[in-house]
Amino acid sequence: MAESKQAHMELAIQVDGYTVTDSAFGNPYIDRDEWRDTPYPHRNIHGGFAGCDTRFTFYYPPAADYKSRMFQPIEGAHAGHEDAFDGLMGKMLGGLPMIVRLGGYMVESNSGHIGDSLDAKVGPDPTVYGHRASVETARFSKYVAAQVYGEAPEYAYVWGGSGGGRRSPLCLEYGAGVYDGALPFMGGGPIDEHGTTDRIRSEQPVHFGCMFNVQRLLGDDIKLVIDAMRPGGSANPFVGLNSHQREELNSLYRLGYPRGDEFMISEPMGQIWLWTSISDMLQEEDAEYFANFWTKPGYVGFDNPEYVQDDLINCRVRVRKVITVGELLQSPAFAGSEYARAKPMAMMMAARGADFPLAVQLEGMDDGYLLGTGVKVLTGEAAGRQLYCTSFAEDVLFCDGRNEANLLRFTGVKPGDEVQVDNRAFLAFCYYYRHHVSDDPANDFLRLDGVPIYPQHDMPLQSPLMGVAYSGQYDGKLLWIHHTHDASLWPPQGVIYRRAVELAQGEQGLSENFCLRWTQNAEHVPPAFLPSSPDRATPTWLVDYLPHIEQGLADLVDWVETDKKPAATNYQFVDGRIVLPDSAAERMGVQPVVTITANGSSRVEVERTGSVSFELHAAVPPNAGSIVSIEWDWLGQGQFEEAENLQRAKDELHITKRHSFDKPGTYYVTAKVISHREGDLNATFRRLSNLASVRVVVAE
Repeated sequence: MAESKQAHMELAIQVDGYTVTDSAFGNPYIDRDEWRDTPYPHRNIHGGFAGCDTRFTFYYPPAADYKSRMFQPIEGAHAGHEDAFDGLMGKMLGGLPMIVRLGGYMVESNSGHIGDSLDAKVGPDPTVYGHRASVETARFSKYVAAQVYGEAPEYAYVWGGSGGGRRSPLCLEYGAGVYDGALPFMGGGPIDEHGTTDRIRSEQPVHFGCMFNVQRLLGDDIKLVIDAMRPGGSANPFVGLNSHQREELNSLYRLGYPRGDEFMISEPMGQIWLWTSISDMLQEEDAEYFANFWTKPGYVGFDNPEYVQDDLINCRVRVRKVITVGELLQSPAFAGSEYARAKPMAMMMAARGADFPLAVQLEGMDDGYLLGTGVKVLTGEAAGRQLYCTSFAEDVLFCDGRNEANLLRFTGVKPGDEVQVDNRAFLAFCYYYRHHVSDDPANDFLRLDGVPIYPQHDMPLQSPLMGVAYSGQYDGKLLWIHHTHDASLWPPQGVIYRRAVELAQGEQGLSENFCLRWTQNAEHVPPAFLPSSPDRATPTWLVDYLPHIEQGLADLVDWVETDKKPAATNYQFVDGRIVLPDSAAERMGVQPVVTITANGSSRVEVERTGSVSFELHAAVPPNAGSIVSIEWDWLGQGQFEEAENLQRAKDELHITKRHSFDKPGTYYVTAKVISHREGDLNATFRRLSNLASVRVVVAE
């Protein structure tokens, strides 16, 4: 590797010959150029464009690994970091090692801004943050690649999930001549004419309020809903709920929340971050709604105060202790399960240092509902800073906020400082969806004869960091991947871009340039990064989708470079949900299809030591490869300790197994089936999985 390093680093990069295409950006500069051996040997180049906040990192592996391709991942959420895929996000979604396997170098941009703050030069221009900063970065990376490898890449691909799925299609739409293909996953948003420069008005954040409301109203009753919708449950989620709980849960399903993912209603993950980032903006731009909610007929806060009064908090209290990232991750005092929700964020914030202040312990707080509550610093060095609670454990609040507050959190806050804790805005947001109804058919239940049931306000503007609306107009190929169990970008968001392409390019363009795949039983992040229920581990009902993304990128490469179109998934969109065909031959796509029964049913009750017969059927869609592994988890704890010893890969399998249980309890027996495109039993990557479970109740 020493020879590769020497050859790779012998020429200094020249930037003077590059002329920016986009006048929003000054001349490029490089402030770091060094060899790194991890996570894969590469030349690491960092820099930016003069006069603005756009920063970039280029990752160039040795020439032997380069197959004349560029891959640019777009960070999720609001972006703001040029090294996200060099850390935890790379582990979750694929970083440089995956790009090397695909024959490319990797490009990252901070999407034109640092953290959650707007660039002072360009202000609230959504085109810069949505695509222009990424496109100019990609152009410059090609200029540098020509010096590193002796030639610029022949092909270029842009991809990303969540906020990256929001913005990566924009890069293809507005980066003509820069990119050849795009792979957004878990994206979504509105459609407008190509060339728009307006900030988007999106309903997805609006609908999150309904999810938060269901969590708030149901409390422990959410366990009834989870049980009903699990394998072997009643499939009736409304049993045992009062009328208002039923009403709000029904609204949530009608808006598109995925059936079978009810556990995540009680674990709001990244959605609560979005509230913290837009709350101030909503209250500024839609102040009338937040006032009317408490003072006007037609709004719950005025008409039915009993629905919110027990949860109200509005008090002035003191800070007892400021808690750092290092303390949260390392101190035994924060090892309890009540802090589990905050750990993933703390790991992502670890790059800011172990001393970065992420949370506060407060004294003298009123009882009430803490999630989403506002925390405003009133005294001390940080006076005036507005934050919002993303998770909590008793009197410890973890918070985030907009712009500078996102970067600073509790920096400068000291014990004894006073804060105002006020959740009135969040409680109003819980019913926001009723009063911001779009023309999407999913909202028809909130209208009668076209007339909205509740008083209406304009759909709120979203952060300029989310870019502009989709147009569906682009040169190149686009493979969209969406997940059936995504609690952050619900299934209805997965069908929007198809309509945009059809409107912009017609049936022929839709057929030639667009493909949609569904990944069944996948969430917004891989199960390893999600909490588990005490009686059922998350990996027994959710799959890791990273192999599906890598296979998708490989298929996108084949589509662009050899005109081999990827296999799409057949589906129906019915009553706010995605319905997939039962058989692999009908469903198509690339994921194996799995079913399992226990004594012929989805639920069985047996005496202790009683034997249960399990029947598994699994099949792979045509031309999608073969089954290479079957793994069993008999206790539903995510261990998958027993594996079938397959002597050769198969397209379809029928297996009958018997198993006995020697302890009473409820077990979600799960079979996970893994396929591989080449049928390689020993393959390490692109192992595509799906699973199915049954419920076994063992008597005392």
